[in-house]
Amino acid sequence: MDINAYIESGILELYVAGSLSDKENEEVYALMQKNPEILQEVLNIEAAVIKLTAATAPKNKNYILTSIKKTLGFKGNSDTQVISITKYNWITYTGWAASIVLAAGLLWTISENKTLQTDIEVAQVKEALLETQIADSKNSLEEAQTLVSVLRDDAITKIPLAGQGNFATAYAKVYWDKKEQRIFLDAQGLPEPPRGKVYQVWSLKLSPLTPTSLGTIDDFATDANKIFEIANTNQSEAFGITLEPAGGSKTPTMEFLYTLGVAAS
Repeated sequence: MDINAYIESGILELYVAGSLSDKENEEVYALMQKNPEILQEVLNIEAAVIKLTAATAPKNKNYILTSIKKTLGFKGNSDTQVISITKYNWITYTGWAASIVLAAGLLWTISENKTLQTDIEVAQVKEALLETQIADSKNSLEEAQTLVSVLRDDAITKIPLAGQGNFATAYAKVYWDKKEQRIFLDAQGLPEPPRGKVYQVWSLKLSPLTPTSLGTIDDFATDANKIFEIANTNQSEAFGITLEPAGGSKTPTMEFLYTLGVAAS
């Protein structure tokens, strides 16, 4: 999904306004849980609504007084007219005034209720965002602890992957956990791939040369530490990384072989 296009579509404004169907509300809420960018945009929209509501609410007593004067026929702010009791029925006059005051009060109450409801919704969204951040932090801590245990384990095979050909400055390292049939790839030494391209990791048998794909690194640009856990059930003799079109390739593109490393026998 293109997150920016989704945000610019206007559907989040409709969600905040309560104009979507139940199904659409559920879809937007589900995306908010998965994408912090969408969640933050909803928070921004909610905050803007609060400011707009506060700005338009009739907080000044002069607003109510002006409305009463206008209805009763007073002209201008300073000119006072004497109204004959014989011309106007006093009970009707006071009834009109009371109705105007009541209407203004109701408008103010509705505005305050809307603001309160918006505050509650913003608080709920902020709580959901906080829960997401806590979950992400917990996952990051668990990943860090796992990585530390791998780096300190003497049973883990460490394989440096050197840059190849036109990519001599590139480098990577594989930590092969044979017991758990997985590798940890440290790809910090690889440049960010161009748009429409991804790195693909290969397990290699050398005689004869037989490559087996271990998958593509689709989240390379968004991963901060550039360390990726990848399943590997192969009896690998070497590992290589190539640059491939998005989605990966069945066989490695050798002219875009970035790094290669042979496992110690």
